[in-house]
Amino acid sequence: MPNYRRPHVSGGTYFITQVTYQRNAWLCSGIARKALREAIEKVRKKYFFSIDAFVLLPDHFHCLWTLPPDDSDLSVRLRLIKTYVTKHYGQELGVNGEVSRSRQKRGEKHLWQRRFWEHLIRDERDFIQHCDYIHDNPVRHGFCKNPQDWQYSSIHRFIALGIYPQDWGSDGTSEKPQGSWDD
Repeated sequence: MPNYRRPHVSGGTYFITQVTYQRNAWLCSGIARKALREAIEKVRKKYFFSIDAFVLLPDHFHCLWTLPPDDSDLSVRLRLIKTYVTKHYGQELGVNGEVSRSRQKRGEKHLWQRRFWEHLIRDERDFIQHCDYIHDNPVRHGFCKNPQDWQYSSIHRFIALGIYPQDWGSDGTSEKPQGSWDD
């Protein structure tokens, strides 16, 4: 088994990608959105984190989370969110799939990919690039023509706050004006 180590930085900001098991496209259903929202709210009460950016796609989500200054445990938050969705909404989601023997041994179901991908944000430029990636992701996957057309994205909050212009990304570029992140 590989000796995989995640970075543990108190107060760190992380770009996260979590994928559904076998890329089963269930995340954008009404019940899945409700389950994920409820799970995040429950976990944030005990293990706070801020959600800086988020996009939900049918088979995965990307997000930027910032942990509190005295906390570095990203993994427990994601594990608890996935567990909550599975335990409280697993049956209701109606996701059919065979559970492998390996997953059965570990008590795992067929909703989530076992691991998640994370990247510790290094600086403001890295943060901006990952926000852009998150918000442009539905276009890259062919779900919409413009990032603003995808309803399950924090791009709408970014536009409302004036961080992105109204037409951000609609011309195929995702560069933002200089200084828009300085506020």
